[in-house]
Amino acid sequence: MPEEPGLFGRLKDRVVEALLYIGGLTDLAVQTIQQAVRGPLERDIILAQFDAIGVSSMSIVAITSLFIGMVLALQTAYSLEEFGGALFIGKVVSLSLVRELAPVLMSLMVGGRVGAGITAEIGTMKVTEQIDALRALATNPVRKLVVPKVIATTVTLPLLTVLANFIGIVGGLIIAVGSLHLTANFYIRSVVASITVLIMDFFLTKLFLFIF
Repeated sequence: MPEEPGLFGRLKDRVVEALLYIGGLTDLAVQTIQQAVRGPLERDIILAQFDAIGVSSMSIVAITSLFIGMVLALQTAYSLEEFGGALFIGKVVSLSLVRELAPVLMSLMVGGRVGAGITAEIGTMKVTEQIDALRALATNPVRKLVVPKVIATTVTLPLLTVLANFIGIVGGLIIAVGSLHLTANFYIRSVVASITVLIMDFFLTKLFLFIF
């Protein structure tokens, strides 16, 4: 029987596997950028990916964001009730969603939903040799399969995150008016005063890092 590798041998194998994986991702990213710059882009395929990745994800994004905003407002009010925390509901909900929750949760939800479908699609094409058929027809598989998905994800995920922010803040408004007996005008003014240019810059930076 072959001798099992020791601790350092297994560690070395894991490091090599990780480096090979990172190298493959980097190579794919470089090829994707090259093919996107060279063109021509497959407009019909890109539009289909906008529908599959963006439009089809709107329902789960809307439902999740609405309940996140409602729960966040309700629990914050209960936790800070003795300190007058109800007055800060708009600020807490807006800052929590814009700075942290919306970019993170939208990336996880859309990535989980869309990533599984893309993996199944490309895996099936690989098994049935459709990718080899594309190469035989002098078509670059990266341009045909990867570039439209990357473009659609890069464009739609920021839009979905903005939608999640808006719906989450509306969810907080529902709780603030319905359960905490605050006025809608007070809540909205608190939200507007909390979201500054610096916060939006932080939000956009984090969002595009999550996209890539």
